[in-house]
Amino acid sequence: MSDRHFDELATRFAEKIYGGAKGAIRLAVLQADLAEALPDRPLRVLDVGAGLGHMSLWLAERGHQVTLAEPAEPMLAGARERFAAAGQAATFIQAPWQDLLGQLTEPYDLVICHAVLEWLAEPHSILPVLHQLTAPEGWLSLAFYNKDALIYRNLLKGHFRKLRKAEFAGEKQSLTPQRPLDPRELAAQLDGHWQVESQSGVRVFHDYMPPEFQLKAELIDLLEMELAYRRHPSFAGLGRYLHWVCRPR
Repeated sequence: MSDRHFDELATRFAEKIYGGAKGAIRLAVLQADLAEALPDRPLRVLDVGAGLGHMSLWLAERGHQVTLAEPAEPMLAGARERFAAAGQAATFIQAPWQDLLGQLTEPYDLVICHAVLEWLAEPHSILPVLHQLTAPEGWLSLAFYNKDALIYRNLLKGHFRKLRKAEFAGEKQSLTPQRPLDPRELAAQLDGHWQVESQSGVRVFHDYMPPEFQLKAELIDLLEMELAYRRHPSFAGLGRYLHWVCRPR
């Protein structure tokens, strides 16, 4: 299995991921976590697998110097358009993560790696690269598709045959990730190299709501409750994605 890029799915990606409440919740949680963790000064930021640049633009608008690295040209083109429309400047690099160490000479204060690991053939292989790209006093913002949440959702749906077969990968042309990550396995891989300073769940309840309740709920209320419960000890681990803010050891 090879790494998955989104050359042919940029428009569908934009509509599916950021066209509704799911995307709004995702951005709200990630932004709240970073606003809490980062110092009040301009940082050099690298967004690995930047996609359409939603997080990078938010950071650029707050005065940070942003570099976007994205292997899929249509996605990077969409990010360029987004920055141009907002009147913001950034550096854009079309490259997979494997090529970044050869192109970037200095580490960054903040490295973002959101929704990337679950699309890689060998997710653990990117971790040493992220460590080298992060300054010794810097931060890593790591968000990943949570295997625990996928198992729980399948339990609720009664998909027991799928669970017995451990069939967790999405269809080839779908936007369901190939390799959901076990948070305990990832924590073990980070141990010794990273200190995880904060952990939040992204969509800790929204995706479990019956569809008719999702449609009735006001977005402002969904955002308020997701932010309020993103670190609840009983609910955070049910987040469809998990967001860890890490510091290099």
